[in-house]
Amino acid sequence: MIQLVDLWKTYRLRGRETHVARGLNATFETGRSVALLGRNGAGKSSLLRMIAGTMDPDHGDILTTGTVSWPVGFAGSFHPDLTGAQNTTFIARVYGADTAELRAFVAEFAELGQHFHQPVRSYSSGMKSRLAFGVSMGIKFDTYLVDEVTAVGDVRFRRKSEELFGERMENSSAIVVTHSLPLVERICDQVAILEDGQLTIFNDVAEGLEHHRKNLS
Repeated sequence: MIQLVDLWKTYRLRGRETHVARGLNATFETGRSVALLGRNGAGKSSLLRMIAGTMDPDHGDILTTGTVSWPVGFAGSFHPDLTGAQNTTFIARVYGADTAELRAFVAEFAELGQHFHQPVRSYSSGMKSRLAFGVSMGIKFDTYLVDEVTAVGDVRFRRKSEELFGERMENSSAIVVTHSLPLVERICDQVAILEDGQLTIFNDVAEGLEHHRKNLS
């Protein structure tokens, strides 16, 4: 379970303020796959990073039970001068995973070929995302944070990613940022809409998507 308690986060740029969280109180329940939706610039990725602990709120607390992944797709997860294999080894050691097992899993899943043994700085954004998704899904977390990464690759690779995600959700929770509403219908059982620093949570996915469509229009 993840609880947001009186959470505040505001960006100020050239005299303009963007509110990611304004006294935000919300609970993400254990065992749910939640789609985090909102307009562009609403702060969805920033909220994920605060939950992961890679960004600090201005004020408030984030209470978690169990282990939480880093935001999958977040480029900062990797050292650019290390290879994909070396980054995978480093992360395995940090999280206490079996190094050889994780490297073998990621090498097969991400389908990077010889690039797996080349520096990450030489990767395309798609290759980084495939590496990030593979490394994250290769480690068991109680809650996975996913930022648009299942959209990477061709139809076959996206299908493979969704199947792996579904397997992990049998025993874990997830918060998923995506612009793909059909994806939400396939993999999520709850919708949370971030708007002007507040979250509205819908247990009915269809109702949440309809609300989101009205916001966009």
